[in-house]
Amino acid sequence: MPSSSLRFLGLVAALCAALFVAAPAVAQNAAQNDELQEANQLFKQGQLDRAMERVDTYLKSKPKDARGRFLKGIILAEQNKPNDAIKVFTDLTQEFPELPEPYNNLAVLYASQGQYDKARSALEMAIRTHPSYATAHENLGDIYAKMASQAYDKALQLDKGNTTAQTKLNLIKDLFSAGGGPRPAGKTAAAKPENPKVAVAPPAPPAPKPVEKAPEPAAKASPAPAAKAPPAPAKEPAKAAGNQDEVIKAVNAWAKAWSDNDVNGYLGHYAVNFETPKGETREHWESQRKARVAKPRKIHVDIESPKVVFKEGGRVNVTFRQHYQSGSLKVASTKTLVMVKAGEKWLIQQEKVGG
Repeated sequence: MPSSSLRFLGLVAALCAALFVAAPAVAQNAAQNDELQEANQLFKQGQLDRAMERVDTYLKSKPKDARGRFLKGIILAEQNKPNDAIKVFTDLTQEFPELPEPYNNLAVLYASQGQYDKARSALEMAIRTHPSYATAHENLGDIYAKMASQAYDKALQLDKGNTTAQTKLNLIKDLFSAGGGPRPAGKTAAAKPENPKVAVAPPAPPAPKPVEKAPEPAAKASPAPAAKAPPAPAKEPAKAAGNQDEVIKAVNAWAKAWSDNDVNGYLGHYAVNFETPKGETREHWESQRKARVAKPRKIHVDIESPKVVFKEGGRVNVTFRQHYQSGSLKVASTKTLVMVKAGEKWLIQQEKVGG
């Protein structure tokens, strides 16, 4: 189970009621809802195996249901199966990119494995999806503090007399010890939500739907905005065009990291919800890329004639001619990168060869 100081979003009684009330307006089978509620009750009672049985039964009839899948991810995390839980939450971010909670839980799971870069990227996506999501902001602060702690610790290893680094490191340790130490996710977090910021709420999948209602009141508030609607779309293309250089700069930085055999820099250009080309696991794909990027003695990747097209949902397609050379191997191909913005960075969400 997650053992960081971050808040992991789990099912809690107070939120559970709201969750089912906020369900889509489409008529739902009462027996199925009862099944999911029963699974949640079993989970809160610590009967994880029985809870999983109920969730699996529920998902057989509603395999795409975000609430059931979210609960399954939480149970897997509580069962100490982080990789399985990561798979569940990653799938949710791909199918429901508008929901911030799955990104948050991914971040907590990555942090529990010491993968702070991935945790940071996931939280940046959560905040980009839902800027007012306080839990993600706080968790991101904790991630930065953890990363700072590692840096100060390294500085002390290199210079044991560095009193400034020691003071800063002590401050960070005090910060995390003040929270009472990490506690497991799930029902423990529900009992004391202020403890591990392991979050407290299932995919507010239905919950974010009310977020979609926010624009409705604004539109209904006064007919005047309707007249202002046309200018708004006109401004978006202008903003997109203004960011074109920023996107191309990110693509060139990705190619440079590849050319420099900089494995960490290269992998750092891929989004946390990157869709692997053959559907393999992210870990398997990364192990293959590490071998290919680091192994050749000399690599040169050149990007020619990039064309940037801004799409809906904040995505951008960048199509270009890629020239790859390593030793006697020379390959030229057309490639398209689907990119999304995480914080201030443009990251690769999908990679297609052949346009």
